[in-house]
Amino acid sequence: MTNFLAHGLFNLPWWGYVVYTLAMTHITILAVTIYLHRNQAHRALELHPLISHFFRFWLWMTTGMITKEWTAVHRKHHAFSDKEGDPHSPNVFGIKKVLLEGVELYQEQCKDLVAMDKYGTGTPTDWIERNIYTKHNLFGVSFMFVINITLFGPIGLTIWAIQMLWIPINAAGVINGIGHYFGYRNFQCVDKSRNILPIGVFIGGEELHNNHHTFGTSAKFSYKWYEFDLGWMWIRILSAFSLAKVKKVSPVPQVNKNKVVADYNTLEAIVSNRYNLMARYARELKIDCKNELEALQANLKEKISWRKIKNLLAKDEDMLNIDEKNTVFRIKEHSPLLQKIFTLRAELAMLWQRSNLNRDELLIRLQDWCANAEASGIRKIQLFSLRLKATY
Repeated sequence: MTNFLAHGLFNLPWWGYVVYTLAMTHITILAVTIYLHRNQAHRALELHPLISHFFRFWLWMTTGMITKEWTAVHRKHHAFSDKEGDPHSPNVFGIKKVLLEGVELYQEQCKDLVAMDKYGTGTPTDWIERNIYTKHNLFGVSFMFVINITLFGPIGLTIWAIQMLWIPINAAGVINGIGHYFGYRNFQCVDKSRNILPIGVFIGGEELHNNHHTFGTSAKFSYKWYEFDLGWMWIRILSAFSLAKVKKVSPVPQVNKNKVVADYNTLEAIVSNRYNLMARYARELKIDCKNELEALQANLKEKISWRKIKNLLAKDEDMLNIDEKNTVFRIKEHSPLLQKIFTLRAELAMLWQRSNLNRDELLIRLQDWCANAEASGIRKIQLFSLRLKATY
């Protein structure tokens, strides 16, 4: 009896407790990223009822979160990302508040029943959800407390505390905070989202946050060859056993070298891959921009790095702030080359920005753009246009 009170049912070495805790928290992360995030919030994949319910039960025991609430808060985050109305943006509330009070921001948002109903549609409403998981959402974490104490004695309290803090720290703090404040960006999408790390293991792939915000309905968060999404790895394993079905992944443009005329397929591919397209435009023009800036530097009052120009090229004009617009104006004023590069960039963006043009008119505009690009005298833009026409 004394041994049971001191160690519970299992007296493990120190590393045994570490392995157990990491395994438990890893399952919780998978439940959040696969079930709550990719399945419920974005409908990027379908899950077998067995797996879906296992994740619901696990989240009930380890987080006490309610599916409808989490889904609604996250969908609202995408609807107002980094703008007024975003439930937890560090660019609205400040990084300190999101890191330290992310749970409070989440709970405050859950009190808005109108938003919960508006953004929480399509989530489970069966008997067990209504009468157990939602009605008694804190019973599960109490049950987990009893399990840990029974298994490991007093140290089970520490393990339980880590489990309870795992999602508030990593999701409410790290992803919602750092993921919109610090890191690298593959794509200049309309918000401030960033990839924290290229290897998404610790938080199940959620580290690749900029990729996710760029392609919100994709079940796969990695995009570059060097990026790794652990959540995607598990989705592929589940799919191999017919326990998951991927509905959508981020589009990858295809190229047919024999295709020399832009058509409707080209137009559709451009609209679907616009962020990838603009990232490539900026990347391929960076050497021209760098050389031109070095030649212009004596005429410019302030030093402007080519990296900054590359970032500006990857953004649509309506995403630029006042300082960025002034920078573009100054360099265009001093350089006919940079003026041509930025002008062609802006004209290309008109293909996916709001307009009253129909499909036929947009295609004509695309073909005109290719003709102007190939007559620009800028080799990189000419090659870009030829590749663009071959895209489908």
